[in-house]
Amino acid sequence: MGQLNAGIVPVTPFQQNCTILFDMDDKHGVVVDPGGDIDKVLAVLKDNAITAEAIWITHGHIDHAGGAMELKEALGIEIIGPHAADKSLLDNLENQGTRYGIAGSRNCLPDRFLTEGETVSFGGHVFEVLHCPGHAPGHVVYYNRAAKFAHVGDVLFRGSVGRTDLPGGDHATLIASIKDKLLPLGDDIGFICGHGPGGRFGEERRTNPFLV
Repeated sequence: MGQLNAGIVPVTPFQQNCTILFDMDDKHGVVVDPGGDIDKVLAVLKDNAITAEAIWITHGHIDHAGGAMELKEALGIEIIGPHAADKSLLDNLENQGTRYGIAGSRNCLPDRFLTEGETVSFGGHVFEVLHCPGHAPGHVVYYNRAAKFAHVGDVLFRGSVGRTDLPGGDHATLIASIKDKLLPLGDDIGFICGHGPGGRFGEERRTNPFLV
């Protein structure tokens, strides 16, 4: 097992951080949140000789899951996640696409939903699944304890938190997810989020205006 690495491919007009997590030695990995622009994602995989073994979804919003079925069909791999509480969102991605003017989005049927406490992995890289609702009812976070790294989707951002004015959102629930599940993992945990630059939990605990 080699070092865990990550590459970000901004997709959709929302510039969502579609993330390719992969092993530096064997170049096998997963694609997290392919919201759209699948030709662009496939090109990055090919150009870097990375073999995607699965698609991991953090939650059911269009910019995170709208291209998942297209990528599944292109690569013949499974879609894993999010929590089943987001099924209604995944069932209505085409309607979301119409609402936000994003062409080509398709409703998504995961091969497997996830629950709190499960693990997912590729190679020897194991990620714990944390159910962190608030931004979306079925939002999950993928946490790699060995690498001190988490992919937090739209739960937490550098200097901000996920919006809660969309269907199924709840601000108090979101803050509880962050304070009860993410921050206790440790100040040294680095994270990639769904939009913009990532950071470390400690910096957010100390300076994020929504958390202090």
